[in-house]
Amino acid sequence: MARVVVDVMLKPEILDPQGQAVQRALPRLGFAGISDVRQGKRFELEVEGPVDEAALDRIREMAETFLANTVIEDFNVKVES
Repeated sequence: MARVVVDVMLKPEILDPQGQAVQRALPRLGFAGISDVRQGKRFELEVEGPVDEAALDRIREMAETFLANTVIEDFNVKVES
């Protein structure tokens, strides 16, 4: 069984209020020197069978139609060993 990871992040031009809240809190917690924070989502998928191009194409389709809102989010699909 293989693991495929789909990382979903807001597009750079989209404001990230959750990331901004974390960024503002960090200095108060003693973590200085962080100039920007972006928050995203990570999906770990356990795939039965081989992870070939056909399987990755299906996972990209899943990410594009269900896991990410492609109007405001980008996604990246990668296979973990």
